[in-house]
Amino acid sequence: MGSFFSYIILGLSLAAPIGPINAAQLDKGIKHGFLHAWFLGIGATLVDALYMMVVYFGSIHLLNSEFMKTLLFSFGCFVLIYTGIESLVTAKAITETRNTSEESVLKCFASGFLLSLTNPLTILFWLGIYGSVLAKTAATSTVQELIISSCAIFVGILIWDVTMAALSSTFRRYLSLKLLTLISIVSGLSLVGFGIYFGIQAYALLT
Repeated sequence: MGSFFSYIILGLSLAAPIGPINAAQLDKGIKHGFLHAWFLGIGATLVDALYMMVVYFGSIHLLNSEFMKTLLFSFGCFVLIYTGIESLVTAKAITETRNTSEESVLKCFASGFLLSLTNPLTILFWLGIYGSVLAKTAATSTVQELIISSCAIFVGILIWDVTMAALSSTFRRYLSLKLLTLISIVSGLSLVGFGIYFGIQAYALLT
């Protein structure tokens, strides 16, 4: 049981560092509330689950090729810059009732899925971290224990997803409009920054 909780904490630690998904969740939560931010996180979490399976079944070399990394960096650059600019454009649309134009939760889900899917750092992240976990536990654990450990990591990620959605929707409820707008602008700029970084990486791989 102690080992299970330690892997949950590992999952939380993996999800916690500020990155494109956390920035996008914060933006969605401020503008639309808990459900939209949560669904964006669920979309990203689904990609985490897919990459965990890829690493588990040993197919990571297919995604770790130079061609795939270049393709993902390029597409990720486009998706992040587009999402960031959209965030900046709609930043001033936050009203006194904290409502903007209605946005489908399915669109938020798709946005989170694409943001995570097109992030090559996610692939490298899971290869390095989860691959290390598998290497460490495979020698001393059964297949069933490996699956339980993997599920515990995933539970930690889901807990962080709910935490970020709750935090951003709390900001939405209690912070002033000026501060909410500022947070939204910073979130949008960070997404554009990540997009530019991905573009530079794609260019470096091409040259």
